Amino acid sequence: MSVLIKVTEVTSPKSIACGKHFGHVVTTETMSYQQLCKHMAEHNSVYGEDVCTGVATKLKNCILEQLLEGKKVEFGDLGTFYLAVKTIGAAKEEDFNMGANIKGLYLRFAPSRKDINDLSSKALKKRASFMNAKELLEVKSKKKADSSTTEP
Repeated sequence: MSVLIKVTEVTSPKSIACGKHFGHVVTTETMSYQQLCKHMAEHNSVYGEDVCTGVATKLKNCILEQLLEGKKVEFGDLGTFYLAVKTIGAAKEEDFNMGANIKGLYLRFAPSRKDINDLSSKALKKRASFMNAKELLEVKSKKKADSSTTEP
């Protein structure tokens, strides 16, 4: 399956990109945590869905625990999880208030750039194939129309 791209026009007259068209990834569905664990179990694993769910849950909890202890967590060749904050500035260091100046805490992920599992933007683009979502809808509509004309 290709990565689906929907092309849309910026119509806001306030934008410097007004009138230009940009592509955005279209997701066809969201796989739930449970579906992911079931999928893992179906990949010729000797472990069942319950074991995969247990391991994944323990892994998730341990990653969160380590992040909240101030560590980055490298997840094999996939990449590294880390935390980042959004803050508003204070005039002086002593005026910075952890409760008032910290506006958000975010989970971030930096993909691996190791040779065989390079997940950088450039490497992912090379590995992916793309399809205009509009074209996919046209193909599906044509197939549906063709099948309805051939049915008795």
